[in-house]
Amino acid sequence: MDFSTWLPFFLATVAISLSPGPGAIAAMGAGLNHGFRQGQRIAFGLALGVITQLLVVGVGLGALLATSERAFALVKWAGAAYLVWLGIQAWRSPARPIASADAQAAEGHARSLLLRGWTVNALNPKGTVFLLAVMPQFLDTTRPLTLQYLAIGATFAVVEFCVMTGYVGLASKVLGLLRSPRQIRWMNRSFGSLFITAGVVLATFKRAA
Repeated sequence: MDFSTWLPFFLATVAISLSPGPGAIAAMGAGLNHGFRQGQRIAFGLALGVITQLLVVGVGLGALLATSERAFALVKWAGAAYLVWLGIQAWRSPARPIASADAQAAEGHARSLLLRGWTVNALNPKGTVFLLAVMPQFLDTTRPLTLQYLAIGATFAVVEFCVMTGYVGLASKVLGLLRSPRQIRWMNRSFGSLFITAGVVLATFKRAA
């Protein structure tokens, strides 16, 4: 890609990644609940979810989601249900301070956060619609598309990872302020409510005609 084409796409991906959404909520929740070192794993998962979205669009499945009401509704409701489930889990989380975990528990948290991040972004049809609407504007059909897809995918994944790592780090700074069970319960329920709200918003999302 020419730099004059890549730069506007880079700025668009930064704006999209910075905007509040399920990914940002998940990243901040991971930072608050697990600290920076463990919580950062969710940023990897979110970046992998973005790559999955790009693959879906690149191989033509995005076109199916764009034209098939049934396929679009299936992905939308699956994503919405997952976000609501995350919210319910957060509400039900025990109000206990963050404790130092052993190596086995830390590894389990890492896998869980990686999968959670991937699922949040991969099951978000709004991301597919965005890519279908925006990405073609930055493609030069007179040049090989594979290299352009690679450039776009690498840019989006790196930007998403960096921005979400920032959200995790920002939220982890609050950990030291959370001491009492009441404060931790408030935090869990606040993020649980945000997840449920994000799920409801996704459920009401409709594509532009």
